[in-house]
Amino acid sequence: MRSIGLLNSLPAPLLCEMIGHAGYDFIVLDLEHQLVSPDQLQHAIRACELGGCEPWVRVPEVDAKLIGRVLDAGARGIVIPRLESAEEAARAVAAARFPPLGRRGITGGRVTGFGKLTMADYIERSNREIRIVPMIESAEGVRALPQVLAVPGVSLVMEGAFDLALDLGLGPQPLHADVWTSLRLIHQHCRDAGIPFCANPRDEDQRRYWLAQDDIRWLLAGEDRSLLQKTLRGHLQNLREH
Repeated sequence: MRSIGLLNSLPAPLLCEMIGHAGYDFIVLDLEHQLVSPDQLQHAIRACELGGCEPWVRVPEVDAKLIGRVLDAGARGIVIPRLESAEEAARAVAAARFPPLGRRGITGGRVTGFGKLTMADYIERSNREIRIVPMIESAEGVRALPQVLAVPGVSLVMEGAFDLALDLGLGPQPLHADVWTSLRLIHQHCRDAGIPFCANPRDEDQRRYWLAQDDIRWLLAGEDRSLLQKTLRGHLQNLREH
């Protein structure tokens, strides 16, 4: 059984709830490229929970205080964009884990059900279940990946083919052959380390390839904004043609 998620680029709690009820397993709420207020983020996290999917948050960088606040709001995963070193990965893990596994500070509130879950039980569950997800989006990140994967606490790895193409000097060409070679190398490193790789198929050939890999158990199904644009344009075109 594969877990399938979407990148959320339209910060609307109702949309997050709808995506969850549509059956997606996780949503990546984006703080890297979107201007989202703390209230918007907290409502989006609640909407994901109501819709039955895991709320992950893509933070702009490894900021221990921000990661802690995002987790205190109820996020179940932290996505780190353009990660390029084992040191960055270790800092992200430390920010998300309570001692002795990390340096996260403790608070109560909604993550403990306002006291229904003991602090000790929450710490144990959080240290066991919170996902730390590096995104590999540069040639340096690809080179550093074997060391990144050796960091205890890295849960799975995502790719960023658009940024990787730009970093390689190819322009906005995520389907370029050199990018595809790098994506397969990322997958191989993950397979060798026993860490899951989350594929993001961008055309039919990639979809068939990734679905044929028996170790691919995580898929990113793209971005809600582009999927909505494509669907709306297609629906309009269909009506105009008939």
